[in-house]
Formats: sequence, structure tokens, C-alpha cells
Amino acid sequence: MTTFFLLPKIMIGAQSMANIRFNYLYRDAGNYKKWASIVFSNPQGLTLHSVASSFANAFPEENLFIAHQIRVPEVFFYTRGNATSDDHCFHEFHTIEQTLEPPNDQHSRTIGEFLTEVQSQAKRGWIPFDPHEGLPHRVHGSLA
Repeated sequence: MTTFFLLPKIMIGAQSMANIRFNYLYRDAGNYKKWASIVFSNPQGLTLHSVASSFANAFPEENLFIAHQIRVPEVFFYTRGNATSDDHCFHEFHTIEQTLEPPNDQHSRTIGEFLTEVQSQAKRGWIPFDPHEGLPHRVHGSLA
């Protein structure tokens, strides 16, 4: 089950200031974790519930995904050529939450655009790679 935090929308005048933060992590087989998050604008006014439901459908197997397929930074412990037996290629969706922090997605996507990309890649299928063979060269959503 996907968890998410519900925080009240902060209203300043008539304008909602709630962006959405996507929290995710890399968890190796030893259960060591490295966290990351991205803040997306939410001009469509999508609810946390609808966004969380969309992620739950796109990340059905323990909330796992391949970071480069949805253009989010990989947060592995390893770098090219030094993966250990505890390492794998998957990242894990953790939570979403409303925030007043400014958007920081390096591709300037809204949460709606990001969801569309996640759903498209989930439909295509999460394509694993062997971290012991080094990190593959990536071109949006595919290996070059």
C-alpha cells in the first residue's frame, strides 16, 4: 500500500501555494538507505490522493522503479564499476507531500507531466540493468 502525507493547502489570498514533493530512496540489500526528493509545481491542482493512486498503479511491485526511465536523479551508493553484492538497479517510491518549497525538477515538469511520464514508462515496463556491469549510458527512457 502506498503511503502519503496529507498536509493542509496553504492559502495566501486566493492562490494555493502547494507544490508536491516526490520522496524516494535507494535501499540496498543490507537495508542501507539513501534518500532524495523532487518538488514539482501543481498548477492543475491535483490532490495528493489522486497522485498517490497514480503512483501506486505505476509502481505495483513494492513501489520499485528505474530512476533514469523517469528522469529523476539516481541515488545509488555505488558508482561505475564498484557495486557490491548488496547493490541492484531499483529505486523505491516512498511518499508524496504538499510543500511550500519551490519546484526543483531539472526538467521543469509539473506533477501532472511527471505522472504522465511515470505512467508511460510503467506501461513500457521497468527495464533492469546489472550494476556490476557498470551504469548504462542513458537516453531518456532507454539505453543507448
